[in-house]
Amino acid sequence: MRKYFITGLLILVPLAITVWVLNLVIGTLDQSLLLVPQRFRPNSLFGFDIPGLGTILTILIVFLTGLLTNNLVGNYVVKLWEKLLQRIPIVNSLYSSVKQVSDTLFSSSGNAFRKAVLVPYPHQNSWTIAFLTGVPGGDAANHLVGDYVSVYVPTTPNPTSGFFLMMKRSDVVELDMSVDAALKYIVSMGVVAPAEVVAVTVPVPAPVPVSAAKE
Repeated sequence: MRKYFITGLLILVPLAITVWVLNLVIGTLDQSLLLVPQRFRPNSLFGFDIPGLGTILTILIVFLTGLLTNNLVGNYVVKLWEKLLQRIPIVNSLYSSVKQVSDTLFSSSGNAFRKAVLVPYPHQNSWTIAFLTGVPGGDAANHLVGDYVSVYVPTTPNPTSGFFLMMKRSDVVELDMSVDAALKYIVSMGVVAPAEVVAVTVPVPAPVPVSAAKE
């Protein structure tokens, strides 16, 4: 009985968590239907809601926003909009901070969260996986003597919260591991270990004697 129960848990728990996450994400994205007038919403047209329709609308809005702003006219409108937001005291600081973070994370030329590293945390005798986010800046860099890097140490099993640390580069070990594999390792609390990277040695053929080469 215990064996069958554990087997059922191993099958149903990942499925239930996956469905819960998808339902949360789709339910959040479906809120974009609130932008549509009431008479054009599925509940008014068909008498029932259509899950996922708002998700499609959200994807279209994001795609069209990127399409329209990827030209001179759209770029000019975005700059005007940002200048307007900069005139609002509280919104200015909030928008600027969020925009800097999003530009760093989603920029194709950025290096944030592109490398998984191993760092000593919370003390020198224990190690954890972190993500390289850059180098210290501002006045903090003036008080750090030596070569330092900035890392983000996520918590388990929720990697969206964590700690920002500035550490010596010599104490940071770069891992031959993708960011996705590192995230799975962290979220699973070390249960789902990434595949080991095995170095492949290519045998070097022995040199052929000159006399044999002539024959």
